[in-house]
Amino acid sequence: MLNIKRLGFVFVFLTCFFSSININAQKINQFDANKKRTGIWKKYHPNKRIRYTGQFMNGKEVGVFKFYDITDSRNPTIIKTFSATSDSVAVSFYSINGILKSKGIFIGKKRVGVWKYFFADGKLMSKEFYIDGKLEGELVNYYPNGKPAEISIYRAGLKNGLSQKYSSKGILIEELMYQNNKPNGIAKYFELTGILKEKGVYKDGKRFGKWEFYLDGEMASEEENKKKKTFTKTKKN
Repeated sequence: MLNIKRLGFVFVFLTCFFSSININAQKINQFDANKKRTGIWKKYHPNKRIRYTGQFMNGKEVGVFKFYDITDSRNPTIIKTFSATSDSVAVSFYSINGILKSKGIFIGKKRVGVWKYFFADGKLMSKEFYIDGKLEGELVNYYPNGKPAEISIYRAGLKNGLSQKYSSKGILIEELMYQNNKPNGIAKYFELTGILKEKGVYKDGKRFGKWEFYLDGEMASEEENKKKKTFTKTKKN
């Protein structure tokens, strides 16, 4: 008699369990009374692989959405986190293998705030700042060893102001002033040892006026500088 009661209990439990699964399954990809998306949604690529999963409320995305590549559904390639209080969306992009490639904020289709890009090993590759979809302020590119490769200033999406480039050892090798994406103003080029090599002025992206050339830190003519370059190339060959 006891065993029959136990079997009855198990039967009722399993019935409730599978019923709840069916109820939950029925709630996926639903519309509310106003024909707006609501609750959990899952969509698939034509090859039946998962395309995205996420949740809607009153027709708007809420919380975390995960998007998958059509060729591989093991890891999401895009994860979006929708804000409950604003139109901003935190977005992270991943490789098919699940390695973080970049992350930042979108408002609509425009990038805003800090954006970061990463090497495959997770180290920072680049850091930028956006206002209304355009680069603004300092942009920094990095070498895999973590040292800056370039530090430049942007205004309204264009390179404006000081731009510096460095060797992988952290030595300054180039220093230019930019205006609307073109070199304008004083420019300096350095040897990999950090010694000044060339100095002059750019105007609208072209060299202007007389330039100064240096050999081992001392003033030299352009001809002497060319001879040294030719000699160096010949020696390497």
